[in-house]
Amino acid sequence: MGKSVVARALLALFFAIGLSANAAEKKPAPGPELRSANALIVDANSGDVIYERDAGRPVPIASITKLMTALVVLDGQQPLDEVIVITADDKWKGKGAFSRLPVGAKLTRGDLLKLALMASENRAARTLGRNYPGGMKAFVRTMNQKAKALGMTRTKFDDPSGLSSLNVSSPRDLSKLLNAVSRDTRIREFSTLESHEVRIGKSSLVYRNTNLLVGKQDWKILVQKTGYTNDAGECLVMQAMIGDRAVNMVLMNSFGKLTRTADARRVRRWMEAQEKPAAAGVTEVAAK
Repeated sequence: MGKSVVARALLALFFAIGLSANAAEKKPAPGPELRSANALIVDANSGDVIYERDAGRPVPIASITKLMTALVVLDGQQPLDEVIVITADDKWKGKGAFSRLPVGAKLTRGDLLKLALMASENRAARTLGRNYPGGMKAFVRTMNQKAKALGMTRTKFDDPSGLSSLNVSSPRDLSKLLNAVSRDTRIREFSTLESHEVRIGKSSLVYRNTNLLVGKQDWKILVQKTGYTNDAGECLVMQAMIGDRAVNMVLMNSFGKLTRTADARRVRRWMEAQEKPAAAGVTEVAAK
């Protein structure tokens, strides 16, 4: 074999190796292998996307709704120590209407807000909406106005509890909501309570946080909310510290009660395994 033939063969080999190396360099970092159908992980301070999966699609959000409910109540500057009576009008007529609060119970607005945020009490959220100036219709209208003001363009609210499947939003919009509620110290405090006890007549009811990660020593959660309906699946949104970064996690439509918290753990392990977390985008299905 002539020297020129060998030289050409070596050149072709080096060229192929170079292409392979370049392809490897351009290959995006593998994601955290989440089980949630829709997800967005964002640096809360910079807004940099760390990971996304179908993050522009509006989907049912279940009790994630209650973050907006809390924001509207607190923006309305209604007194948290005012006692409110739960009535039959606060009952949800559709499916998923379970509540531990009986008609006739008397609680302060602050207690109702705590139960809605940390224990996802549906009747508490609806009672808050009914007792807003102008009633339930005015409350829902204000929810949608607030969403528009926050730039939540793929979001619509139909009721304050999240039981309505017409309450929809996208992970991108929910990250904006997380940023807004994280600025209110009361929402941060109420949503991360491990438990809360209320008096109902001569009895007392103890509520536990629906987020299994709250109270865990290895987690620093700044604000959070869980959600579940048949239409929405298991959902979890929260702002938590990972290392020295405040990170927004939006995890929507997973299956199995433990999957949403397992996904949050997968996100944290994945981020901690990378010195510089890079964006690992999945093709968007829904355009803005």
